[in-house]
Amino acid sequence: MSHDEEHIMSTSEKLVRMANQIADFFHSKPREEGIAGVAEHINKFWEPRMRRQLFEMLEGGTENFNELVVAASAKIKRPITPAEADLKLGLEAFPADVAASQK
Repeated sequence: MSHDEEHIMSTSEKLVRMANQIADFFHSKPREEGIAGVAEHINKFWEPRMRRQLFEMLEGGTENFNELVVAASAKIKRPITPAEADLKLGLEAFPADVAASQK
């Protein structure tokens, strides 16, 4: 395993842990309020690339996530890809960004 792969794994593990900690806090609330609270917190405080990675991990499987995180994902803002951002600005997207967004 390369150094980069180890770093990505540790970053992923940290995001899972942070998302689950947020959910743990909101478990004391009624379910719908907890779901809304998790989504609101992530929308307010997580930058787009963190949210993008969260969605990538959720699409790969939800077994490591607290069920409130999974439920809240429907209310979390899905960030646009770098290629979509370029197109939105009227710029030509980098081929690598287009390829990455099609995965």
